[in-house]
Amino acid sequence: MADLKNKRIITVATTGAWPKKENNPNVPLQPEEIAEEIYQCWKIGAAVAHVHVRDEEGNDSMKVETFKKVIDLVRENHPDCDIIFNLTAAGGIANSEEARMAPFKTLKPEMASFDCGTMNWMHMGIFNNNPNFLRNMGTAMQEAGVKPEIEVFDPGMIHDAAYYLKTGYLKAPLHFQFCMGCAGGISATIDDLVFMKQTLERVVPGSTWSAFGVGKGAMEIMYAAIAAGGNIRVGMEDNVVYKKGQLAESNMQLIARARRVIEEFGYEVATPDEARQILGLKK
Repeated sequence: MADLKNKRIITVATTGAWPKKENNPNVPLQPEEIAEEIYQCWKIGAAVAHVHVRDEEGNDSMKVETFKKVIDLVRENHPDCDIIFNLTAAGGIANSEEARMAPFKTLKPEMASFDCGTMNWMHMGIFNNNPNFLRNMGTAMQEAGVKPEIEVFDPGMIHDAAYYLKTGYLKAPLHFQFCMGCAGGISATIDDLVFMKQTLERVVPGSTWSAFGVGKGAMEIMYAAIAAGGNIRVGMEDNVVYKKGQLAESNMQLIARARRVIEEFGYEVATPDEARQILGLKK
């Protein structure tokens, strides 16, 4: 068996809820585009695909049929692709609670996001993740056999997750995604990443974690997370530029850079099956 301590998981977030073609014409928005980029990113080294979908106008959507179409396109066109599907349970911040849970309850992917607290998304509005909703979602994920990817936007949400673990709505071992640099959340700096990591190790020891930075903090967080023993998420959901003044050509360009960085650090990119072992998933 490979030494999993030397492995780093790359998650690709191809689309998100907000970037549009006017922000970067290369953002994949429709199922065919999303599915093909997921496959191409898997070929380069992505083990997990964090999936958002859009409607015909390119706006955020939680339509179950669209999520199913993306998954089916990957599996039918590329049967060799064993990437882990991680479906959003947020979409845009205005979606209803039932709509947010419908995709993972219906399709039963290996993972789905669990946004562990309410926050003011600055100019966008309130990202509502109230306690009753989180209890319902934790129960629904257990019933569907879906592992939560616990998205935390500040250290307080790590404490929230510890509470839901204690009360049985989450089950150990937990996996966290540090969402950094989002408007209204913790900033994307090395100091803040270290604080998040230390908080996690103190409050919920034995958990695995990943991190990403939005905007100008993306590279700082990627380097720091890899060096600190974490996993990483990259993709056009979080950044539509490759570097200052240069739009990203594709999600594959971002994945290729992430792989190079991991390997330059002396680590190895985890395959999907290795990621399953690290995260405690059953294929």
